[in-house]
Amino acid sequence: MAGAIASRMSFSSLKRKQPKTFTVRIVTMDAEMEFNCEMKWKGKDLFDLVCRTLGLRETWFFGLQYTIKDTVAWLKMDKKVLDHDVSKEEPVTFHFLAKFYPENAEEELVQEITQHLFFLQVKKQILDEKIYCPPEASVLLASYAVQAKYGDYDPSVHKRGFLAQEELLPKRVINLYQMTPEMWEERITAWYAEHRGRARDEAEMEYLKIAQDLEMYGVNYFTIRNKKGTELLLGVDALGLHIYDPENRLTPKISFPWNEIRNISYSDKEFTIKPLDKKIDVFKFNSSKLRVNKLILQLCIGNHDLFMRRRKADSLEVQQMKAQAREEKARKQMERQRLAREKQMREEAERTRDELERRLLQMKEEATMANEALMRSEETADLLAEKAQITEEEAKLLAQKAAEAEQEMQRIKATAIRTEEEKRLMEQKVLEAEVLALKMAEESERRAKEADQLKQDLQEAREAERRAKQKLLEITTKPAYPPMNPLPAPLPPDMASFNLVGDSLSFDFKDTDMKRLSMEIEKEKVEYMEKSKHLQEQLNELKTEIEALRLKERETALDMLHSESSDRGGGGSKHSTIKKPQAQGRRPICI
Repeated sequence: MAGAIASRMSFSSLKRKQPKTFTVRIVTMDAEMEFNCEMKWKGKDLFDLVCRTLGLRETWFFGLQYTIKDTVAWLKMDKKVLDHDVSKEEPVTFHFLAKFYPENAEEELVQEITQHLFFLQVKKQILDEKIYCPPEASVLLASYAVQAKYGDYDPSVHKRGFLAQEELLPKRVINLYQMTPEMWEERITAWYAEHRGRARDEAEMEYLKIAQDLEMYGVNYFTIRNKKGTELLLGVDALGLHIYDPENRLTPKISFPWNEIRNISYSDKEFTIKPLDKKIDVFKFNSSKLRVNKLILQLCIGNHDLFMRRRKADSLEVQQMKAQAREEKARKQMERQRLAREKQMREEAERTRDELERRLLQMKEEATMANEALMRSEETADLLAEKAQITEEEAKLLAQKAAEAEQEMQRIKATAIRTEEEKRLMEQKVLEAEVLALKMAEESERRAKEADQLKQDLQEAREAERRAKQKLLEITTKPAYPPMNPLPAPLPPDMASFNLVGDSLSFDFKDTDMKRLSMEIEKEKVEYMEKSKHLQEQLNELKTEIEALRLKERETALDMLHSESSDRGGGGSKHSTIKKPQAQGRRPICI
């Protein structure tokens, strides 16, 4: 009894100690997850849980986003989750998105999961037309997206119409030209076929390297007013602050790089930007909503911190991640090379097998033809033998008739009448008998010659039959598989499954290996510069090709602005015209 009471008490005390929880739904670019969170959890607790679940270590680029009355907000790390102005109805929904963008995706994005999440987010922004993309660049980006999803182009698999259900181009680009979906697919597939050999992560990185040069990439726009009350747009990105005309989001009227800003102050709804150069006027602007002001301040602080961080030596954590990424890249490259060699060996073995099968089929056909020739020879020999026999019998019959005619002539001579008339008649009959005997003798001689000729033909036919039998014997006794060049080492029995177990692979990376890898990376950079030049030529060629199909009346304001900018020669990379400041001698920004 006492034991039952004690167990009941311990169960009730355990029940009281269990913390209260609530359900949270996290939506990423390609998945949804649900977690049970404690009521006391802060934003950092939830954010760290999501990052651990995704295996993400480059956490400084991302955040948890939610919406308040049509305004975007981000979860604060040091504030309780339920203290935010979020819906209390469960599950509470947050979107896991990139909050800050890198200046150079290839240098800064280390993990493959980070690259993949950025690729999906930037791709969606381009398709939703939140980032303006020229038509020719849209086609190139679409080809890399197809490579990332489908792998290498295979004409036997990727047939006409395989992209019919894919959303690859912005609707603005599709409506701007008199081109059918089949024509767009043909142009995308032409470039897709050139990306052969690129893995998914490589194709996604090429996509980001092209997208990061677009004017609206990574820019957060906010409606503001200056001191005169003029409506403007404020753009915040990885490079600094930019002021735009509301009708032109491509080219800023004025820019303040982070290293040229001395101070940003914020009071209620008014922001003040003080440039480092005191000769430049202070810029002030107002925003209508307090929430928007807080968001602008968050983005300024975060982007400035990352801007300064990029210009310092990497932290130990980042160095470790980059070293692991290099080793992983080297491992994957070696694995791809191994698979390529195995694929080549398999293809060679299949080609050898096909060649042997072809030769075997050819030998079977030759044997069949020889057998048919032998049968025809046997039939011909039988016919000739039969004909020779008939001719020989005819010759014998003619000889017999000639002998009978001779006997008749002798009988006629013996019984000749004595009278002259009878003698004359007898002589005439004798003469006729002699002529007939002569003809019979000639016919008999001719038949004898014909019999000799038929015997000769029969002998030749039998000789041909003998040769045919000899050829058939040679074919049937020849080895089915002629000696070939020694094949490569046989493939292991389980190779067809391509079962690559990570624990069974070990690599010893020595200094020489890393030096060789560094040299290969330098070589790849040189090749990349050459490819970039070739790529630009291809883009210009595509632009010229589809320009004739362009519908001028359907051009948007951004299309016209981009065309004017290109005509003025301002269509280059937005990063190439901005100097990167030196790391030393910078003042921190006082926010």
